Amino acid sequence: MVNTQKFIDTAIARIQKDAGDGKVVMALSGGVDSSVCAALAARAIGDRLVPIYVDTGLMRKGETDRIRTLFGDMNLHIVDAADEFFAVLEGVTDPEEKRKAIGERFIRVFEREAQRTGATHLLQGTIYPDRIESEGGIKSHHNVGGMPLHMEFASVIEPLEDLYKDEVREVAGALGLPAEIQHRMPFPGPGLAVRVIGEVTREKVEMVREANAIVEEYLVEEFLPWQCFAALVGQGTGVKGDVRLHGWIVAVRAVFSRDGMTADPLLLPYDVLTSMASKITSEIPGVARVVYDVTPKPPATIEYE
Repeated sequence: MVNTQKFIDTAIARIQKDAGDGKVVMALSGGVDSSVCAALAARAIGDRLVPIYVDTGLMRKGETDRIRTLFGDMNLHIVDAADEFFAVLEGVTDPEEKRKAIGERFIRVFEREAQRTGATHLLQGTIYPDRIESEGGIKSHHNVGGMPLHMEFASVIEPLEDLYKDEVREVAGALGLPAEIQHRMPFPGPGLAVRVIGEVTREKVEMVREANAIVEEYLVEEFLPWQCFAALVGQGTGVKGDVRLHGWIVAVRAVFSRDGMTADPLLLPYDVLTSMASKITSEIPGVARVVYDVTPKPPATIEYE
């Protein structure tokens, strides 16, 4: 395990050295990784930190309002870039192309914000598993393999790049971050785009956003999963109101893990599964059926794309 105080001191010194006298824009998503980065950078460079939350239109239900409440005292900049992200995703079906399109769009937004604020460096919460999966060809994380080759930043600062998720949570505790942040479930940088198999549209994202909210409502507090979510995985025939429906199939995934490198499915009670499926199909008109994914990692990854 990481020596948290030693890591904090080293990370602060590194940020100060890499940033020099410049301003730094940082990608603040509200997850534990970016929140730890924000806390470290605030200690390191104070008001030369410019935290940016990008509303991609691919976020969880109520996420933007939650971020505004949690980080409003940090001079947080909220950028509504949903139109930009849906535009670059139009017609894209390959998972790697999706991740790279999203990664490049993030960088272009941050470049624009850096120019507006006079920042010259980018800070982001890349962790070790992101690097392993990207460099190993498993999948390109938007903040590693999905980043464009050309960027208009003097440097990219990644103070957490050698830590696993459980170590980041330890550092969050040592920094005094709220338990809500310290123990929050991971959420992919590309957002709900990687929970829609095939082309991403606003209609599909809205369906999976609602399904995801129902899954979290049923599972987060009672079963404490490392991660749980819903994904839109295809279409199948169903019946609603005695009428045939060629509707969407929602896959529910709930896993336990220590660091995200391996994972095991949670063995949920049957009555919970059926009740959750009933609520998803009854409250989301376009959904015809719900399935539960019991595949461990490996051979599967936790996310679908």
